[in-house]
Amino acid sequence: MISPLSHWTKRLTRLLQGDALKARAARSAIWTIGSMAGSQFLRLASNLILTRLLFPEAFGMMALVQIFITGLAMFSDIGIRASIIQNDRSDEPAFLNTAWTLQVFRGVMLWLFACAIALPVAALYDEPMLAQLLPVAGLTALIGGFTPTRVNTANRDLVMGRITLIDIGTQAVGIVVMVILAWLLQSVWALVFGAILSALIKQVLYMVLMPGHRNRLEIDRSAMGELVHFGKWIFLSTALGFMINHADRAILGKFITLEMLGIYSIGFFLASVPLLLAQPLASKIIFPLYKQRPPWESADNQRKIFHMRWWLTGALLAIAAVLVLTGDLLVRFLYDTRYTLAGPILVLMVISQLPLVILASYDQILLAAGDSKRFMTRIAITAFTRTALLILGVMQFGLTGAILAPGLAALLVYPVLISAVRRYDGWDPKHDMVYGAVALVIAVAGLWVNQGAISDLITQTAP
Repeated sequence: MISPLSHWTKRLTRLLQGDALKARAARSAIWTIGSMAGSQFLRLASNLILTRLLFPEAFGMMALVQIFITGLAMFSDIGIRASIIQNDRSDEPAFLNTAWTLQVFRGVMLWLFACAIALPVAALYDEPMLAQLLPVAGLTALIGGFTPTRVNTANRDLVMGRITLIDIGTQAVGIVVMVILAWLLQSVWALVFGAILSALIKQVLYMVLMPGHRNRLEIDRSAMGELVHFGKWIFLSTALGFMINHADRAILGKFITLEMLGIYSIGFFLASVPLLLAQPLASKIIFPLYKQRPPWESADNQRKIFHMRWWLTGALLAIAAVLVLTGDLLVRFLYDTRYTLAGPILVLMVISQLPLVILASYDQILLAAGDSKRFMTRIAITAFTRTALLILGVMQFGLTGAILAPGLAALLVYPVLISAVRRYDGWDPKHDMVYGAVALVIAVAGLWVNQGAISDLITQTAP
């Protein structure tokens, strides 16, 4: 008689073997989850060490630096990666070379902009050190511009193993450098230099180890036309995406101290685990599947995509539930008393992100269908709604109001999102209702378990 364990082992083995789309998607999902788990473990380990070597103000300063470097990157994204996955010409050398050339030019411009904004940003936050940090940290954008397009074609083909190993390896090297420099320098410069070295090593390994087309500088007019046509809406989407994903720290930097911003960053880092898993799984697995098995073409395609989304959301909500119920205790156990408020920040932030986790993979269907305009429109409405709620929240209710803004914004914009994805048979109302109820139970339980810590946070951070 075959044991249940043996039966499931054989099923898993069959699923992962071969070169069929289902097998590649399953392997890519495992690599992506493994990458995020490894990355988060390394970040947590380095975080625990660095918080004992550096003061909270250093993390607040680095949060501001990262905000503006990320902002520059997002305000100049023309959707190279999405274009390579979505476009039928993405195996043509001229198309890939043109995409890479545009990406290199963008990297150079990003670094120049980082140098240009350094003094104004330092004056805005009254932190002179930002004038020195931004131009140096901006080198990571310059280095990233040389990422070969074969990284994107590997993503398109759902072949993620080598990319994952390179990413994790270079992150580990960067962390070791950060820790050593933090011990020697006792300064935020340790974080900046570690990030630069990690980015440099990653690009070298991509160029040497990734198989596929070797890029060179070239501009093909027809390819450029297609890239710009598709990417113009991505450009606006990612610029607005900055407001969605990063405006909180940029705005909070004007309302709270660097020390409190550093504590907030610790809570944000820990709370982001479900979304950090959801976003790459959606973009690296669901997006290519939408393209290769469009749900609007057949009921069978739709059923398979929906089935995968059910499993994905369920797993992510399970992780979120653990963080909501144990987050405050986790912070108290891992960090010293300077970071105590990161516990309730973590709990409230995960609760606020529950609607985002449930809806994480919806808008990828718009990109797969080539409808980047509707994708941009949905992002724009979300960006302005969330930013308005964040500013109103922090002014009226302090830090707590800012933390809860993303979840409220997601609920308000939900009808806009569903209106867009229904055009491509992508809406699963049963999924949303069932997991919405689960999220409500998680939120109520988290608020009850952590009511004392949350009360302390509200009292200490009220406007």
